[in-house]
Amino acid sequence: MPKTKAKLKPGDRAETLPNMLLTNPSLYQVNTRVWLSELSRELGRQATLDDIPDEFFEKLAQRGFAWIYFLSVWQTGKIGQKISQSHPGWKESFREDVPDLKDDEICGSGFAITKYTLHEHFGDSGALKRLHNRANQFGLKLMLDFVPNHTAIDHVWVESHPEYFVKGDEGAIEAAPQNYIRVGTEIFAHGRDPYFDGWPDTLQLNYGNPEFCSAMRQEIARIATSCDGLRCDMAMLILPDVFLRTWNIDIEPFWNITIGSIRNEHPDFTFMAEVYWDREWDLQQLGFDFTYDKRLYDRLREGNVRKIRDHFLADIEYQKRSARFLENHDEPRAAGIFPFEQHKAAAVLTYLCPGLRFLHQGQFEGFRKRVSVHISRKPTEPVDKNVEMFYDELLSCLKLQVVHAGTWTLLECAPAWEGNWTSECFIAFSWTDENGYKVCAIVNYSDTQAQSYVRAPVSKDLRLTHIFSSETSRTPLQITNVSEAGFTVDLSPWGFIVLEM
Repeated sequence: MPKTKAKLKPGDRAETLPNMLLTNPSLYQVNTRVWLSELSRELGRQATLDDIPDEFFEKLAQRGFAWIYFLSVWQTGKIGQKISQSHPGWKESFREDVPDLKDDEICGSGFAITKYTLHEHFGDSGALKRLHNRANQFGLKLMLDFVPNHTAIDHVWVESHPEYFVKGDEGAIEAAPQNYIRVGTEIFAHGRDPYFDGWPDTLQLNYGNPEFCSAMRQEIARIATSCDGLRCDMAMLILPDVFLRTWNIDIEPFWNITIGSIRNEHPDFTFMAEVYWDREWDLQQLGFDFTYDKRLYDRLREGNVRKIRDHFLADIEYQKRSARFLENHDEPRAAGIFPFEQHKAAAVLTYLCPGLRFLHQGQFEGFRKRVSVHISRKPTEPVDKNVEMFYDELLSCLKLQVVHAGTWTLLECAPAWEGNWTSECFIAFSWTDENGYKVCAIVNYSDTQAQSYVRAPVSKDLRLTHIFSSETSRTPLQITNVSEAGFTVDLSPWGFIVLEM
């Protein structure tokens, strides 16, 4: 792809100016273990990262993605696998979606890591670096996992540095056996958050140990040579106040020092935090480039339009650093929980607002069954052609330069006439570039026909052009009363329209 820096023209799409993709970028997550298992069956041998075809990277780049996130590439162990295979309830839940799942396809959680080296089944010691180089050659940046809170029970440090972990005693394991485990002659705490029992296939790392913190920074620095960014699992668990509440251990701040040290060597390295409990802003202030926006996702599922609109009133710099998603490896499939029309409306709101646009393998195909991170085979499902066509159009819209480099504005949706209560069902926003070219997205996020007057300052010679719309059976008659102050829109339940101005 050419890397021209030509001046933007109205309607330019991202493939002409790929560097612009790093502002409000799109990220595509793949399940490495499942994908390589499928390739292995096709090839009749163990597939590695080298077997992933160049065409895959080329197609992602052509569709406007800036990032590819490979889930679960790191080495895991036998103990984690045995726990996943035998844990009460886990095995049954895996087989609800994959009834003929074999025991050897229950490979253990990809977050119970024994060592931050490429999994032995995925290629030789140079395979990850080659993957990184190939992705970069197609203009894609590579993101990998990092799990700061815990390790697998058979991590290499358990024998070499047991002091790196939170320990327990006989009283602790007797009082809370679900939170502690005996390994050899010592008792270790399972990794956990303060609201749930411990994860039984993990051990809790001790951030109260300065030597451990130094070792962990060295580990991250080594990983940073193999990728362009890290998605940090449950990143808020090692905030000092959270760690104190969970373990009664005082710790020094870790993230700001660590992120700063990595950026001294890799200035453009990117950190994305999985984070909950309204701690997103805290982690952004500590240096994270992007933080999960679970709050928007929850509000879209709830369907409360006022809360969704209020969410978009947040500071624009905060929003630019929010990772917006409708599904990922932790959440249910979007097509499985949102009726199709609502799914489309939710996707327009999620991916046409500022921030990182996080999309997931299988989302475009309309798959409905989530794939557990403990297994290496996904359910067999048909592709939903309607969902696929919708995402084709949405991705084309996301390639517009204005939605990367433009200025985003939340628009006022007022009653179209006195007593027009359905205007409360609308959310609208616009992107405007330096030349005045404007794209406007308007969504009726409700199950009723609705109308609204959208206040969008426009010029006298305004021309409205449909780019993308749910109103496929209708002409542009749903846009009326056009003036310099705005226009009236009439949309069907869960309807949306994206306009070029």
